Amino acid sequence: MSEILEQQPPVRKRRILLPFRLSDDSDTRAVQIGILGTVLLHLIILLLAPRLLQSPYSSSKVPARSLPKTFSIEIAPDAFIQKPAPKLPSPLKYVEANPNAPDNVPDKTNNFSFMNQQVAQEKPTPNGKSEAPAMQGRKDLQETQIVTGQLSKPEPVSPPSAPARPLPPTPVAPRRQQNPLAGDESQKGTDINGYGSDESKVLENAKPVPQEIKGVKDAPQVEGAEAWMPRIDPRHPQPRKTLQEQHVRPAIFADNQFGTSNIGPIAINAKWSNYGEYLKRLIEEVQVSWDKILDQSQISVPPGTQVSVTFRLNSKGEITAIVNHQSDVQGPAVESCMSAITTPAPYGPWTDDMVAMLGNDQEMTFLFFYQ
Repeated sequence: MSEILEQQPPVRKRRILLPFRLSDDSDTRAVQIGILGTVLLHLIILLLAPRLLQSPYSSSKVPARSLPKTFSIEIAPDAFIQKPAPKLPSPLKYVEANPNAPDNVPDKTNNFSFMNQQVAQEKPTPNGKSEAPAMQGRKDLQETQIVTGQLSKPEPVSPPSAPARPLPPTPVAPRRQQNPLAGDESQKGTDINGYGSDESKVLENAKPVPQEIKGVKDAPQVEGAEAWMPRIDPRHPQPRKTLQEQHVRPAIFADNQFGTSNIGPIAINAKWSNYGEYLKRLIEEVQVSWDKILDQSQISVPPGTQVSVTFRLNSKGEITAIVNHQSDVQGPAVESCMSAITTPAPYGPWTDDMVAMLGNDQEMTFLFFYQ
């Protein structure tokens, strides 16, 4: 018996259909597969990118669960009311006190000076509560000076070139004749009902003296009157007498109608400080320097001219800069004022409390008046 073997059909391998044919060479085929994978990966990214970058809030459709919530907000009644800024303390103000007034600490003041002083005046102002005494002066100024005087001492009188000749002795007035007064009344006769008196004789130069004093009838009434006559030498006159002035700088007073009810020597409210003493010395040195410059230069400036000079003073007492100057005139009138400030410098170092309060430098303004 013979067997008939049927031939089986060959098994076909499944292959991926590609738009191009892969190379039979293994190296080339690997490169082709890599390029194909790269292209497929970029296609996938391009297809999925819109979904990956889409925000849940970019859609116009709002899900039901994301409906807006209701909030309850309560606002305080004064939340939007602008509160006034806290009031800053008033700056300290330098005033020029009266050095002859008694030392007295004021109750409350922002004024400071070279001594303690409480406001007072000779004639009180009813219900006056001002920190400065009532004074008559200019209404366009804000000066704080209350006394005036002279800082520079008067020059001594030069001695005479030749000794004065001796004056003749003072003549002694002659003695005046004086007669005693007339006698008293006396009773005459023996009759008790009758009275009489001696006849009195009135004499010249009758005086209540016990006895007669011989002398000249027309002598001066006052004894030694001629001895009190001033002796004058025309070639050597006596020095002129001057009024005693206070040792303070000349003042220009500001008008103040409302004074104080305190009675006493004229004074102003002020508290002592090292800064006050320093400013007093500085102002006086500038005043003396200015007076000397004007006396030596003899410049002519219209009366009423004002010059304002602003300068910077450091803690060593040095003038570091003239910041500004203002005036209606120019030339020597302004230069004299600036020189009066710079010439006496330096004015001495500041104290520790001054540095703590003012820092390392301070800007000041001086106002000069030509009268």
